[in-house]
Amino acid sequence: GTNQNAGVTPAPVVNTATPSLNLAWETDLFGRLSLGSQAAALDAQASEALLQSTRLMVQAQVAQAYFALRESDAERRLVRETLDAYRDTLRLSERRLAAGDLGELDVQRLRTEVASTEADALALDRQRAAQENALAVLLGESASGFALADPAQDWTARPPAVPAGLPSAVLARRPDVAAAQRSLMAAQARLGVAQSAWLPDLSLTASGGYASTDLGDVFRWSARAWSLGALLSMPIFDGGQRQAQEERAGGEAQIALAGYRQQVLTALREVEDQLSGLGLLQAQADVLGQAVASARRATALSDIRYRNGQISQLDLLDARRSELRSLRQAVQVQGAQFQSTVALIRALGGGWEAPSVKTALASTAP
Repeated sequence: GTNQNAGVTPAPVVNTATPSLNLAWETDLFGRLSLGSQAAALDAQASEALLQSTRLMVQAQVAQAYFALRESDAERRLVRETLDAYRDTLRLSERRLAAGDLGELDVQRLRTEVASTEADALALDRQRAAQENALAVLLGESASGFALADPAQDWTARPPAVPAGLPSAVLARRPDVAAAQRSLMAAQARLGVAQSAWLPDLSLTASGGYASTDLGDVFRWSARAWSLGALLSMPIFDGGQRQAQEERAGGEAQIALAGYRQQVLTALREVEDQLSGLGLLQAQADVLGQAVASARRATALSDIRYRNGQISQLDLLDARRSELRSLRQAVQVQGAQFQSTVALIRALGGGWEAPSVKTALASTAP
């Protein structure tokens, strides 16, 4: 038989790439890929916020360790000054004892007071050394090679005053609150991904170097492309997999919401605790200020009366003990005010300047 196709050139096969190339991509018709990318970005921001929370915690610990050390320095100075005064009085009393002008009981009382006060001074020295070592560790320094000199002057600094009317918007910049919010937003985005899994997806493929036969239909948005793509991607028989994924994503979103709510409540409680504490500490400082003034006056009067022989040495010692006790309590309350102020700054996320909510939310973005 005669070949009817003789002399007819076969139609060439269209090859758009090399045979080894295998490409596949999906058109994001319903935002599923965009939501997944958004969730990943929010997870990264949450991790960055948690890192900032750790940094803020370390900074607060350094500040509190420093102020605790300065409080010890102030107490040590008070105790050492009182010890020097006791030693001067003891030397004078021992000369009077040798001259027969003073009884041994008074001298023994003074010796007891000197020894007791010296023991307190040594205990404060030990406490100060431990605080200095702790500060060195927080600063990443070797404890043996770190030293913070005693300023050798009265501690007159006062913590900054907290302004009235702090807005709750400042809490939005707390790193832990920001992290919880980002986690909630990421969980909501993943819920959107799970919900969009019920919708048809459309993939464009080029395998073996040949253009897909559906490529032209996709760009023409033909009815055949829509119906065929929907038919092939709809979850008709998936054994409940998509339903389970959606329920799981919904549960994770609820957990993230509860975590965010709890973090906000925790932030509010911490701020309220520190504000209440600062108010009570200020009231205590005012009362102790009056006590210190009265104790100093009582010591001065007792010293005059003792020199005139109107009271015993025991009365003078009691007055000095009372003065030293009031002075040390005042220094301790002053130190507690600094500690509580640092804790408030940490609870507010770094200070009490009130940024806008948008700025606060953006502050933790990488």
